[in-house]
Amino acid sequence: MRSWLPEASDLVPSVFSQNIAYAQCGGFGWTGPTTCISGYTCVFFDTQYSQCLPETATNSSFPLPSTNAHSAISSSISCLDPALTSVTAAVSTAVPSKAVGRLPALGWNTWNAYRCAISANKVLAAAQSFVRLGLREAGYEYINIDDCWAMLDRNPETNEQVPDPVKFPNGIKSLADKIHSLGLKIGIYSDAGTETCAGYPGSLGFESVDAAMWQSWGIDYNCNVPGNWSDTHVIGSEFDLSNSKSAIRFRKMGDAIANNDPPMQFSLCIWGEAHVWAWGARVGHSWRMSGDSRCPNLEVIKSIISFNVGKLSSVDFFAHNDMDMMEIGNGNLTIQEEKTHFAVWAFMKSPILLGSDLERLSPAQVKIITNSELIAFHQDATVGKPALPFTPSTSARTEPPQFYSGMSSRGCHVFIVNTNDHSTTFTLDFTDVPGLNSSSVNVRDMWTFTDVGCFLATIMSL
Repeated sequence: MRSWLPEASDLVPSVFSQNIAYAQCGGFGWTGPTTCISGYTCVFFDTQYSQCLPETATNSSFPLPSTNAHSAISSSISCLDPALTSVTAAVSTAVPSKAVGRLPALGWNTWNAYRCAISANKVLAAAQSFVRLGLREAGYEYINIDDCWAMLDRNPETNEQVPDPVKFPNGIKSLADKIHSLGLKIGIYSDAGTETCAGYPGSLGFESVDAAMWQSWGIDYNCNVPGNWSDTHVIGSEFDLSNSKSAIRFRKMGDAIANNDPPMQFSLCIWGEAHVWAWGARVGHSWRMSGDSRCPNLEVIKSIISFNVGKLSSVDFFAHNDMDMMEIGNGNLTIQEEKTHFAVWAFMKSPILLGSDLERLSPAQVKIITNSELIAFHQDATVGKPALPFTPSTSARTEPPQFYSGMSSRGCHVFIVNTNDHSTTFTLDFTDVPGLNSSSVNVRDMWTFTDVGCFLATIMSL
């Protein structure tokens, strides 16, 4: 058995020309190794992602949604393997904590910016940027550590996950204490499988050990990602998916952290599988609705919107469809596209977890992510429902929809999303807006924070 102490191979992973089990080995923009260690082969899922899987496996037995989540997820659903009947009976159905997670999370995550090249210094720098850039005052609170924070083996005596001593020389608790001292909270990633996506120890079978360890560190936010304990996919199945293997994995961890103090917000990173929107609120506070974006562009954002828009009825207090981490500051999105990205995540009440190197954000990008009026709608304490699509009489139905309306404590909000690849003039008759029950309306621009004027239910060109 390998020692759980650091070895030369742990300290200098870049010397390897082959990927470890379950690691990424291909995809758009991928520059790392494209071959895998003995016993594993690089399996193609889509143009964005390939993964090292056991040589006996195929991409159908280890499913991952493609970047185009709509087409991938709508084709199949999961059902329970009869062999898991005893497992189902042994799993508690603890109710998620109501001390946290009422409103969608606002925070930052290491993955999009750094992948596995993380460190305590980078995480602490992000927390300090929250203060310097005004993000903390805007409502952002979570600093989340994603994959690759642990050693490749658990402590053989305690079975605990071991923080990488090179990346986190003073451990996680010391880092958590510093983040808490800034008035912020810290989150961590684990896996509802035997290994994480990058091949580090998963939490399946070790839920109680890991939950106790995270509590001792002061962890406030937890994200599990399904690993290799996969469901069988059956088209047209009417099985209760709350008892699928995917659901059971997360229920086991939900039970383990139910009484943690401090209470933990529980995010199910299940990529929209097993119809999670139908049962996720019984297990956690939010659930991922798509595969990782990997390539930040408007088409990826539109595909996530298209899939999520049909599942908005699941969103309310303590229940949030997670549309993936923000790509503002990454890739080649224009400022207008970044404004669309942020606004849609806000009015659909998805968790907003920034995913860039915060030190590299421009003043214009900081202005987008600290928009006080969009954040006020996102964090409204009296209305938990998101804005919903509607089709005005002046426009044809589009995919994804371009017109949305929703209520907040301040009144009725209208959101118009230009999903075209060119500037567009939209015309809206206010009498078509659901929830707008007045012959006279005062219009306010949520981007410029200015009142446009008072209108008598007439036509306005935007």
